[in-house]
Amino acid sequence: ELYGDAWRENVLELNASDERGITVIRERVKEFARTAPMGKANFKLIILDEADNMTSDAQQALRRTMEMYAQNARFILIANYVSRIIDPIQSRTAMFRFSPLPKELIFQRLEYIAKCEGINITIEGLEAIWEISQGDMRKAINILQAASVIDKKVTTETIYKALGYIQPKEILEVVKYALSGNFTKSRDLLRTIMYEYGISGTDILRIIQREVMKGSLDLPDDAKIEVSEYAAEIDYRLTEGADEEIQLSAFIARLVLIGKKYGVKASVEATEEVKRREAETKATRKRSIKRE
Repeated sequence: ELYGDAWRENVLELNASDERGITVIRERVKEFARTAPMGKANFKLIILDEADNMTSDAQQALRRTMEMYAQNARFILIANYVSRIIDPIQSRTAMFRFSPLPKELIFQRLEYIAKCEGINITIEGLEAIWEISQGDMRKAINILQAASVIDKKVTTETIYKALGYIQPKEILEVVKYALSGNFTKSRDLLRTIMYEYGISGTDILRIIQREVMKGSLDLPDDAKIEVSEYAAEIDYRLTEGADEEIQLSAFIARLVLIGKKYGVKASVEATEEVKRREAETKATRKRSIKRE
């Protein structure tokens, strides 16, 4: 409505996670902003999606561009983490915060899409999509689409298989072994999961933190506090470049101590997937011993 048929000439939309460097700002954004708008429009529109992924140099260049061409162009920056946007840009913009969509709306939309596309999605499948998307509708729809390619009946298993993600219950087995005092078994299972899925230490910590806070494990509040504090410490070390295996082993060791301190009785009922991994770990050890 603002630009009519001339919208292509007056709107520039970029995904800043893909085009995040200073060169893009100088060559594309600046060149677009410096020219006068086409038609009857008073200004051009520049939309930068995922702007929080831009480098610091690129953001500084963008700040200067915003200052120089304020009469010619308006800038819309979309970001997940406002703290990653430099202060000079924040001070030049009006900030609008959008909360994640509630579970009911996500479910309602996914069920509507599934009905239109002839997809059978289970309640457990909807819950799994919600856990992964965390209120992001675009992400939720993409997950549904990916899972439906594998099977028209979308379940928890097809969702995690399509995404190559690990199910939280498998990570919880690692935590349960640790809380019950079995450090070696917990560490070996964690290593197998990491190598098989290629999952990062940061993602593992996030899953554990979310499940602990959600009450998936029967832990007293004081134990939850200690788990959260140490998870935050390990997460910080990982962002500073520390070795994942060493840090996660230290985290498991702390879980063992927490389990003993609070007398946690974590019953471990290994899933078929966990049993398979344990068997693979034992077989690998035997082959290693034979070679030696």
